[in-house]
Amino acid sequence: MKPRFLGRLGLADAVTVGNAALGFLAGAVAIVDTGLASRLILLGAIADGLDGVIARRRGGTAAGPYLDSLADVASFGMAPAILVAAVTFDTWDPQTEPGMVAMGLAIGALFVAMAVTRLGLYTAYDTDVKQTAGAPTTLAATILAASVLAGYTDPWFLLALTGLLAGLMVSTLTYPDLHTQDALVMGVVQAVAVVAPGWVGRDFAVALLVLSLAYLSLSPIYYWRDGLNWGPLRRRS
Repeated sequence: MKPRFLGRLGLADAVTVGNAALGFLAGAVAIVDTGLASRLILLGAIADGLDGVIARRRGGTAAGPYLDSLADVASFGMAPAILVAAVTFDTWDPQTEPGMVAMGLAIGALFVAMAVTRLGLYTAYDTDVKQTAGAPTTLAATILAASVLAGYTDPWFLLALTGLLAGLMVSTLTYPDLHTQDALVMGVVQAVAVVAPGWVGRDFAVALLVLSLAYLSLSPIYYWRDGLNWGPLRRRS
């Protein structure tokens, strides 16, 4: 008997499902290797962009938007929250500092809840539009993973950042889709941060963090795409 998905799902869907598997792997290894977990989250972000490219070029399926949101829960909701929790456990002992650990877990749980809420709203209302309300979950996860890879592992910093991103994911701030050339630059920087060892990978992680924070903070006001003006930056003909 053939699996039900044969003939119903396409290549883009396969990449999306692979992204979900990367999310599980990232969460599992975060307990023992936060650097590897961060790289797997960034690899999932690359896969998240790739499945969209494939769907536009080869066509998508009716299941695609639902699979995408489900995969994003694993890779960009659960995995980064577990990553932050793992850093918390490395710093604070649950036996001697249970309050600190409980706070870290609560903020991680809040991040997951807001990511799920954001993804549900996106699937229901924003799938076919060029902009979306709230910071994208992929962006939030990228910022957290890049922070860890760049060496910014102070738990107070990560928890504050996680809480901020949780709020921004369900905010009314409008985030436009990345223009193709900007998405390509981000993808290249992500890829080098994932595969490069030592100081090279760390420097690219810092660059990725700077780019991601710039998009997070500036794009609702200063961005352009496809002939639309998003503030002072205007497209040149």
